[in-house]
Amino acid sequence: MQGIEGVAMRTNERVAARGSEGAPSHAGDGAAPYGNGPDGPEIWIRGAVGEPEQPSRRYEEDHRPVVQARQFSWVATHGGAGSSTLATVFGGHDAGRDWPRPDRGDPASVLLVGRTHAAGLDAVSHTLDIFRRGDAPPGLDLDAIVLVADAPGRLPRQLAQRIKVINSVVDVYRVPWMPAWRTGDLTGPLPREAASLARLTGRTAP
Repeated sequence: MQGIEGVAMRTNERVAARGSEGAPSHAGDGAAPYGNGPDGPEIWIRGAVGEPEQPSRRYEEDHRPVVQARQFSWVATHGGAGSSTLATVFGGHDAGRDWPRPDRGDPASVLLVGRTHAAGLDAVSHTLDIFRRGDAPPGLDLDAIVLVADAPGRLPRQLAQRIKVINSVVDVYRVPWMPAWRTGDLTGPLPREAASLARLTGRTAP
């Protein structure tokens, strides 16, 4: 930046030059005269006059990044696991008992679904082992296990212990017994126990 003394010295030099040789020539220096008169001072302004334009708020709003919920493929590990119901309630792709096909547009992120009875946990453990051995189709990522209650009430201790073992390997989300779902009513609010699964899938409204 130029010091105040430097500006004052150049101002004095211009005044002296004008007193001996007349008004200095500013042709070609990109300046525009403002308020010059026969006896008054000349003020030379460079560049735009006024406040700089601010970015349009509308432009900023239109160019904000849009964050979209992650999409999942629900894979049933056995018949009656509930993948179709979960896909309807939480969104995503219902792969049924087939592997999703990312090459056809199916989400590559997989949520394995099973019931909390003994047969359901056996099927979940078997499919989990397929992923652990690297035998799942290439390109698929196992994100979590979703266990749907097979009956109302608390689980027997031995089943709860098995779920604990599965949870030590991969994240487990629990969905409680929903009587309304049994009759096909999927429009009601989600229970508090399913709040974490709703956040994972981006499901914000019933």
